[in-house]
Amino acid sequence: MYKIIIFSIIFLSSRVFASSYYNNFYSNFHNSSKTFTDNSEMLEKDFLSLEELNLPWINALIRIPKSNGGVFRSSIKKLDDNEKILKNKYKTIIYLHGCSGHWSGTAKRIDFFAKNGYAVIAPPSMARKKYAQSCDTTINRAGMYRKVLKIRQIDAEFAVLKAKKLGWVDKNNIFLVGLSEGGVTTATYNPENPKANVNARIVEGWTCNAGWPEYIGINTPNNEPVLSMVAKYDPWFQLDILKGHCGQFINKNSLSKSIVIDKGALSKKHGLLHDSKIKELTLEFLKKVSK
Repeated sequence: MYKIIIFSIIFLSSRVFASSYYNNFYSNFHNSSKTFTDNSEMLEKDFLSLEELNLPWINALIRIPKSNGGVFRSSIKKLDDNEKILKNKYKTIIYLHGCSGHWSGTAKRIDFFAKNGYAVIAPPSMARKKYAQSCDTTINRAGMYRKVLKIRQIDAEFAVLKAKKLGWVDKNNIFLVGLSEGGVTTATYNPENPKANVNARIVEGWTCNAGWPEYIGINTPNNEPVLSMVAKYDPWFQLDILKGHCGQFINKNSLSKSIVIDKGALSKKHGLLHDSKIKELTLEFLKKVSK
């Protein structure tokens, strides 16, 4: 059926010194800097507009692992095809941000994957000209624009298709990873184009339970392996309709796992991939599902 792993984690106090890069990370595609479109002006015909579709793609952040353990940082629109680092092929992650867009946590996550051997492409859906605000992180308010999920799914499919056309992307090893709203998108991803299928998915900070039916569960028509990770007392999911975990819906793939953190400080967090044990489990999963 499905595997649920319950972890009890005790946190020891420690001071974490983030590098100046993360402290000073800035994005034009974040709640704090984005000028949003009013919900009434959002038209579904624009969701698939080529102009709108292309904006998240060309503004996607790029991370590529260097042979010395470092990270090559760029974006699709700034990428120089003559870069020597692009002569290789890389297992590639399409990374989907949460409802607040690109932030320092996004940079930390995509750098983490790159430092461990994976190329990463992180498209910002907020790069669209017409985009409604879907959450307010200052008060943990979500659900401000229901149809945002459709936009995020469309952007994810477009990014997968475009990535598979890049010479440096290993088309046999493409993974979809998302946090929060990006996790909802990853869980419900069901591309219309079969060429946009992925090898596996990682869902961080989502329960797969919701009041809106299109947000519920996991869509894996090809039985792709899924790793889901959530804190039992995540402050975003304390309403009864949101409580639970993706293990309730996970497919029968033997590599699929649902991790629920039920004790310690981490059990009350939204993001989990800053934790060393969670990082280790994530890398183990990627290794197992890679071809």
